[in-house]
Order: sequence, then C-alpha cells, then structure tokens
Amino acid sequence: MDRKIRVLIVDDSAVVRQTFAEILSSDPGIEIMGVAADPFIAAQRIREEIPDVITLDVEMPRMDGITFLQKIMSQHPIPVLMCSSLTEKGSDTAFRALECGAVDIIQKPRLGVKRFIEESRVLLCDAVKAAAMARVRRISPGLKEVPAKLTADAVITGPSGKSMIRTTEKVVAVGASTGGTEALRTFLEAMPADAPGIVIVQHMPEHFTRSFADRLDGLCRISVKEAEDNDTVIRGRALIAPGNRHALLKRSGARYYVEIKDGPLVCRHRPSVDVLFRSAARYAGKNAIGVIMTGMGDDGARGLLEMKEAGALTFAQDEQSCIVYGMPKEAVKLGAADRVLPLASLAGAVFRECM
Repeated sequence: MDRKIRVLIVDDSAVVRQTFAEILSSDPGIEIMGVAADPFIAAQRIREEIPDVITLDVEMPRMDGITFLQKIMSQHPIPVLMCSSLTEKGSDTAFRALECGAVDIIQKPRLGVKRFIEESRVLLCDAVKAAAMARVRRISPGLKEVPAKLTADAVITGPSGKSMIRTTEKVVAVGASTGGTEALRTFLEAMPADAPGIVIVQHMPEHFTRSFADRLDGLCRISVKEAEDNDTVIRGRALIAPGNRHALLKRSGARYYVEIKDGPLVCRHRPSVDVLFRSAARYAGKNAIGVIMTGMGDDGARGLLEMKEAGALTFAQDEQSCIVYGMPKEAVKLGAADRVLPLASLAGAVFRECM
C-alpha cells in the first residue's frame, strides 16, 4: 500500500487512545485518522471518512464493542482489530468478536515495562498492516523505528544435516497468523479422531491461546489443548503453543514432546512459526509434515524450507482461501512448499500422507 494506512482508534480509556496513537504514529506507513471514546462517536467519524483499519475495545459505555462490530460488518465491512486486556474472561469475548468478523485480536500494552512496550509497538503496527490487507466480508447481523527482526537462530540452532530415521509415526507442525483462528478451526474440524499428533503456532497474545484451544476442543473429534512444557505429541491430539512463549518439537527415543520456552521475538513474533518448524526439521525430519497458513509477513517461510530440506513433506494454503496471503506466499517464493492447496483440502491431504 503506497499511501499511509489510516486508523480509527475506538476505546473509552483516554490513556489507551493516547498510547495506541503514539505507538501507531511511530510507523511511517500508518497515520491516525481519529480517535473515539465510544461507538457512537466512532460511527460519526466513519460517516465523515472511512478508515482503512479500526482498533476497537471490547468493553465500552453506551454500546459494547461486539455490538458495534456486528453493525460494522453487516453494513459496511472494515478491517477491525479487537483490543482486549489479558484476562480469560476477555479472551472469551474476543473470540466471539472473531466469529463476528474481526480480523485479529490485539492486547492492550502494559505501561511501564520498556521491553513490553517496544514489543507491543512492533506487534501492533504489524497487526494494523496485516488488517489493512485482509479480505473482509459482510456478515449478516444475526450471525454469530522497528527493532532488528531476529531469526530462529535466537532460540534454536539449525538442523544438524544428519538424516533422521524414518518411523511409522508422523507429526504435523502448523503455523498461522492473521485469519488463522478460522483456518485452524476448519483444518482441525476436518481431522478424524485418529489424526497424527499436531503442534500449532498461531500468532496470538498470552491467555487467549488457552481459550482458543478450549473452544476448538469442544468442536473437533481430536482433543485440542494449550501446550505445556513436556506435553507428549500423540495421535488424536493437537497442541497449541501458548501465547508469548516459543514452542519447540523435541524427540526422546520414539517419543515426540514439546518444549515451551521464553526467548526474544523471532520474525517479530513469540511464539514463532520459524522456531517450531526449525525444531521439527531438526528432531523429526522425514517424519514431519509442515503446513503454513494465512498470515502477514514471512514467519515460517524459512522454517518450512528447512523442513523440506530435512525430508519433510510441506504444504502451503493457497491465495484464494487466505485472509492474508503473506506467510504462504513467502514460503512458495522460497520453494519451501511441496504442495499449495485450498484450505478445504489441507486436512484431507495431510491425513492421507500419514496413513
């Protein structure tokens, strides 16, 4: 996008409005179209000028964020980023927002912690840029200066180059970002009860991943849980990396398990898809299958190439079915994807390779 991305900030807290405005204005590609203390003021601003992206608080006076989101998406769809505090209760509401058409969830930056504020700047600006590129659709009212970008080297060393012995047990590593919550739901709902063990990185704030996993667990034939350190990767279960922690696939004898660890942002994210994919290349090799889905940026592209070079079969979601064709596009450009498939075909293709 050549011109600046114009953002409308909607939040009842003057401190949050000011903080968001300062963070977003620091990016030369973004400008603040306006701020609003509640949806009624926001509606008036939208009548005067249509923003490229809206950041929308969940809890506000006079009209809650979900109701306002439903009105936006049913009348004049605009990319919306839902803003929520780091609470389990807030995460449930935020996921309702995703069902109602929000592009992504962002967290309110905690003030007074230098590293957190700096990381929030990177993540928030990237989220706005991804939202500006997203394909949003009308939903019926009744329906529910940037720090250096680190590579996976900051968390895990590269593959050893030694050929991993092929076993009968496969493990699937999946990475997604913007639009990934719905893409993962489609992917996992299509998996049979005896699906191979799956480890997932979805770019998402801490606390939200547990609610996300719990929601999927109630919808899918396989079990889905937020990954904990040393969880075993077994058939019929998907493990989702916890927000704000990296997840690595490890192997001890015939047992695959996950290691959950801290570390810097990798490709501007924590958890990072590149970190997961590199660990899969190193510890699973030919026994792994890699899948990269919708999302902004290039996190996971190099890691998927490392998986392919280690003998893994690799898949990328196609452009037509992506909300944002960023991560899969970068993987395809690197030659990292053996197959490029629509979202609806991914689960079946992956499962057939594991039979």
